[in-house]
Amino acid sequence: MTGRVLEAAPRALPRAPSGRRWDLGFTVLTGLAALFIVLMVAVIVGNIVWFGWRTVTWEFLTAAPKHGMTAGGVFPAIFGTVALVLLMIVALIPVGVGAAVYLSEYAPPHSPFTRVVRFAVNNLAGVPSIVYGLFGLGFFVQFLGRGLDRALGLDVVWGQPALMWAALTLALLNLPVVIVTAEEALRSVPREMREASIGLGATRWQTVRHVLLPQAMPGILTGAILSVSRGAGEVAPIMFTGAAYFLPYLPQLPTDQFMELGYHIFVMATQSPDVDATRPILYGTVLVLLLLTLLLNLAAILLRSRLRARLTGRA
Repeated sequence: MTGRVLEAAPRALPRAPSGRRWDLGFTVLTGLAALFIVLMVAVIVGNIVWFGWRTVTWEFLTAAPKHGMTAGGVFPAIFGTVALVLLMIVALIPVGVGAAVYLSEYAPPHSPFTRVVRFAVNNLAGVPSIVYGLFGLGFFVQFLGRGLDRALGLDVVWGQPALMWAALTLALLNLPVVIVTAEEALRSVPREMREASIGLGATRWQTVRHVLLPQAMPGILTGAILSVSRGAGEVAPIMFTGAAYFLPYLPQLPTDQFMELGYHIFVMATQSPDVDATRPILYGTVLVLLLLTLLLNLAAILLRSRLRARLTGRA
């Protein structure tokens, strides 16, 4: 009886040839799309390297611009870019991670306030960068900076475009990225670890500080890496809040203006009186910006890998 039942069971039908053709065609199309992206990146980077590597010398990396930026180097712009990114990270990570901890661990999921916060984060992610620049000029420079000058009885110290205001504007620009990545990293921590910590008598804050944040730190650093890439290349938010056209010296205080590689490229590409004379410097500056962004990202990636290895017990 059992044998008859097994014999009567229907066999799996082979896939139709048309289905195989659709699978093959979809595989080819997606592969071509991925190849097209790789080729575009290779063409762009190859073009920059081909026209810029001769310009990038030791003098170019360590000297200040001269003769209306048709000679000299880009060291003040390199210094300003690194200082801008570091100040942005210092201002961005505590606020972004704090908001993510609140949304993930403290906020009631269905409360109106939580919905308003998430709505604000989603809308901030879609605001054009030039709007952030105008907001930074109006709020940080004119309202907050000049308000501090009036309150402290100063002439013009805080109420002018400065490195600090540009960093805060970029931090606000990258805030949604850090909040989303940090919240996802916190949610990825197994629930059993939370329950074990609370079961041992730890408070919620102790659980967040000693269990959740160390486990989520690699994911949080992922948001920081994305912020570094975007912050180092943005021009619109810093045009009105601190970047200067030509400053052949280094900023000494957070209230000083500064040169930045992205803005330096923009000025040479659009405002140069002699395009032929500045073209080699332009390509060299773009190559330096790419290499600097790569180095900053590499440092953050190495730190993230180190933390992951420590958490998994390999270091």
